[in-house]
Amino acid sequence: MARIAHLPDRAVLSISGADRVSFLQGLVSNDMTAVAPGHAVWTAFLSAQGKWLADFFVFADPEGVRLLVDCDATQAAMLRQRLSRYRLRADVEISETGYAVHAAWSEDFTAPEGYPAAPDPRLPQAGWRFLLGHPVAGPSADDVDYDHLRLSLGLPDGVRDCESGKTLLLEANFDQLNGISWTKGCYMGQELTARTRYRGLVRRHLLPVTSHHELPAPGTPILSGTTAVGEMRSSRDKVGMAMIRNEHINDTELSIGGHALHVHVPQWFALPAKAE
Repeated sequence: MARIAHLPDRAVLSISGADRVSFLQGLVSNDMTAVAPGHAVWTAFLSAQGKWLADFFVFADPEGVRLLVDCDATQAAMLRQRLSRYRLRADVEISETGYAVHAAWSEDFTAPEGYPAAPDPRLPQAGWRFLLGHPVAGPSADDVDYDHLRLSLGLPDGVRDCESGKTLLLEANFDQLNGISWTKGCYMGQELTARTRYRGLVRRHLLPVTSHHELPAPGTPILSGTTAVGEMRSSRDKVGMAMIRNEHINDTELSIGGHALHVHVPQWFALPAKAE
């Protein structure tokens, strides 16, 4: 039976108008021409300096007249305002919608007809995402269950795991989770993103971690002996995400808050050959 959860911390913006694809194409990290019914794209919006500001999923609505942006609800107003700055003379209209975001994970899930739905573009194991006009009746799971799934797969939650204006996309594994197009051409922040890839400038990565004790607040230092080698990001119960320096990813003596901490390297993650 499919696990279906309403995600109440998400909101959906609409980008309509004849220039909607070309408009967004010049602003985000992934290829907007790949968005189509049944195929969503995960992408990031960066500062001019190439640092993370927001990330979101982009769907094509079934009627083919809008792009639908599934974003963190706390960032919806900011995104609408910032994207609007770049409209200039483009035929684009950005507005809020009443769509409710849902996630579904299991092999027997059937997407609802007539609504925006697509497999999660980051990993097949993450299931599907779909948008309805209201929260689904009788969900078989909730947002807490989905958060456990996300953490177990090592998927970043941008608002909780990235630092606005500081985090590089490659630190948060956007390159390994289909969040960057290397062939689409220029977009805001593209130069630094490309440079970090080609020069091998990524010295730390966001990875799932576990402990036998409740994990502490985001920002808590992770230690190897007495040396800080990373810091905690999001967590739930004894599972979380942490930003770890490359040379300590396989360190078996890590600790946080006086308790042992274990890094779990997902199968999809390409472990750096050596510390930078």
